[in-house]
Amino acid sequence: MSDTTPIEHPTWLTSGDFTAADEPFRLFAAWLQDATASEPRDPTAMTIATVDRDGMPNARMVLLKGVDDRGFVFYTNKGSQKGQELDATPKAALVFHWKSLNRQVRVRGAVEHVTDAEADAYFASRPKQAQIGAWASKQSTPLESRLAFETAVALTAARYAIGTVPRPPQWSGYRILPLSIEFWHDRPFRLHDRIVFARDTQNAPWQKTRLYP
Repeated sequence: MSDTTPIEHPTWLTSGDFTAADEPFRLFAAWLQDATASEPRDPTAMTIATVDRDGMPNARMVLLKGVDDRGFVFYTNKGSQKGQELDATPKAALVFHWKSLNRQVRVRGAVEHVTDAEADAYFASRPKQAQIGAWASKQSTPLESRLAFETAVALTAARYAIGTVPRPPQWSGYRILPLSIEFWHDRPFRLHDRIVFARDTQNAPWQKTRLYP
């Protein structure tokens, strides 16, 4: 799951007034900590939206695997549809929706590859069966039958029956470098609270704006 380090809730969060936050990453870490305690499963699940070469949008669920003040990280096969789209148009949007908390976070920004060292370290932490699956799956390409995939898994498992499984060259991670992060919290009668942190470049200071619901 996420590499976020648990933090103590600041006064503005424990008092309920998250709109008093002055930067987004600490607020996100606190909300993710709350979601980890309250969501029945997959609190790190997020929708990632990309566009293809024709500008047609695509969205799917992935799992957040790391977050810090650089951005939000997930891993995939670079040959997958989302990998190809991100390489062609390195921009993306994320949405986290935690029903147990009535909260939502939206993220938009540019995208970069994680380093080989980061990808190697995360791949090494995965269960061996998941590592084998990464080798056996030609993600997003046509599959003639389930049996063909199970055969590929069995052959890969035999190949790496002894020793460690190396990271496939086509498997790596992407980091979304946010230019805007919006926090939304449900309130009765659709009188919701919304704040957005935005900046023009990665090194610019965040500007906070409260939005009408």
